[in-house]
Amino acid sequence: QVQLVESGGGLVQAGGSLRLSCAVSGSISRINNMRWYRQAPGKQRELVATITSGGTPNYADSVKGRFTISRDNAKNTVYLKMNSLKPEDTAVYYCNAEILFRASSYWGQGTQVTVSS
Repeated sequence: QVQLVESGGGLVQAGGSLRLSCAVSGSISRINNMRWYRQAPGKQRELVATITSGGTPNYADSVKGRFTISRDNAKNTVYLKMNSLKPEDTAVYYCNAEILFRASSYWGQGTQVTVSS
């Protein structure tokens, strides 16, 4: 069984920062791509950032220059450092991991990020 546990969400004022963490546990051979998604009320889930097993990041245009995705392969953990937060960043943030030899990817339970104006 594979589990993803997110932490680090909360309430922050516009312009502030948060760092999200997502730890992967269970029977894991190797974690390939790891991603952060978000879903705001009434909107579809959107991809925020991706990081490959080799550490190459990619970002949605809406967060480029403000968010940084990173990973610690020894800890099977992915992070999302969010700076210069805006009210429109308010959403539930989900991590997602692709595990080698598994047919489908795995999701965390989500962590709420609320940015007040």
